[in-house]
Amino acid sequence: MRRRNEFNERYERFLQELRNEIVSGTLLPGEFILPENTLSQKYDMSRVSIRKALEELVNEGLIEKIAGKGNRVKLPDEDLSPVVLKLAWFSSSYEIHIVQKIIEAFERKHPFVKVEIVLYSEDNYTDTIIALLEDQQGPDVFMMSDSHYRHWVESKRTDMVTGYVPPHLLKEGVSYPEVFRLFQHDNRILAAPFIFSPVVICFNRSIFRQYGLSDETLLENWSDLLQTAKTCTAKPNEDGMIEQFGFCFSSSPNRWPVFLMQNDGEMMTEDRSRSTMANERNIESLEFCLSLMYKEHVSPIYSHGSSHLAERLFMKERVAMIMSTYYFMNEFRDHSIEWDVMQLPKERKPATLLLGGGLSISASSSHRSVAERFVDFMTGEEAQTLIKQYGCTIPVLRSVAEDDSLLIPDIHPKHYNRYLDVLPHAYPLHSLNLSQSEILMLFDELNLLWAGMENPTDTCNRIEQLFNNNKAALKSS
Repeated sequence: MRRRNEFNERYERFLQELRNEIVSGTLLPGEFILPENTLSQKYDMSRVSIRKALEELVNEGLIEKIAGKGNRVKLPDEDLSPVVLKLAWFSSSYEIHIVQKIIEAFERKHPFVKVEIVLYSEDNYTDTIIALLEDQQGPDVFMMSDSHYRHWVESKRTDMVTGYVPPHLLKEGVSYPEVFRLFQHDNRILAAPFIFSPVVICFNRSIFRQYGLSDETLLENWSDLLQTAKTCTAKPNEDGMIEQFGFCFSSSPNRWPVFLMQNDGEMMTEDRSRSTMANERNIESLEFCLSLMYKEHVSPIYSHGSSHLAERLFMKERVAMIMSTYYFMNEFRDHSIEWDVMQLPKERKPATLLLGGGLSISASSSHRSVAERFVDFMTGEEAQTLIKQYGCTIPVLRSVAEDDSLLIPDIHPKHYNRYLDVLPHAYPLHSLNLSQSEILMLFDELNLLWAGMENPTDTCNRIEQLFNNNKAALKSS
């Protein structure tokens, strides 16, 4: 009985491995598989058993016998049902139209596979994916942004993803080490890096010229930022209105923490045992942010009303500078504004935020080997080149990201490669030691400050106490 079970295991393993090699594209249509005697030795099975298994694949329409030559992979018949790989993406992504082009390219190379992309709302995206996976209806592969990563860690459901990273990405010099930190948890990478962007400054070149500033202007520190913003801020009109500001502050969680990082601030101790929100450097950072709006009047006051209000005002040419990402730069391509990028100034140290998107594979996927080949393709040269050619988003493959021959003036800024200067000082938001729920709480609790209804010292003391009270309550429960 045991001998029969061992044989069945070898038989099924051979059948499944060969089937996966064909479906995933490891063996391409028209390619001959290994001879029967070689397969017999490799899998420790008789040639009769090998021949029987190959006959099953013939009946499935995957291979065909060629007299005197052996067995070769067939082109799929029209009536042959392909393997369907489910891909989940969030609907607000700027890369969806490019991903669809990548899917088409993948399917041309893998005719036995059909990739179905399903879009889900950014709201509750991670909870939706988790619920689908729990119901065995989830995607095989899904996009995971850095904010989704924090949600996955907090959910304690990281066992639901395989953590697969294509071997070629792990080779030294192929990608950027900083990007892997976005998805690393407990010495495990939850998603294969796919795209990324640091937070940088976008500036309006025509407004700079209007006020006698060069396209090559560099901002060394916060004083330079303030002075340049003052230079580009129009004088109030006869009604007291300022119709053009030099800078637009954003209270988005993916923007304002840059100032705290640059001032070497800290929100939580490294072991997360207590909040340090009320430390002096945090207060200094928030005072500078407020001064841009309320004291120096170089930024609109209500820029906290929307996470992308700053970018919208920039496209209307009402502000000269904003903090933004290479993701959002994709919005600029259909506008007539002249724009470019520069790195953020430093204060106590150079620092900015790093955002990114990765590809995760469900641990419960019934097509894991095919899913891995798809992730390999998405992070390979052909797909990454499409990312670069059709948008500003930075591909994770270094050879593509740094290939200037792929730059298109109508799409990419003149100084596209500024990200290379920024990247060594770019850090994930979770480097501040806050969980995703704490980040959302912080965002909500800062509204009084941004509205000018509370001073930075009181705000920091109140939030520190709130965080520590919550920690004490969790510890006692």
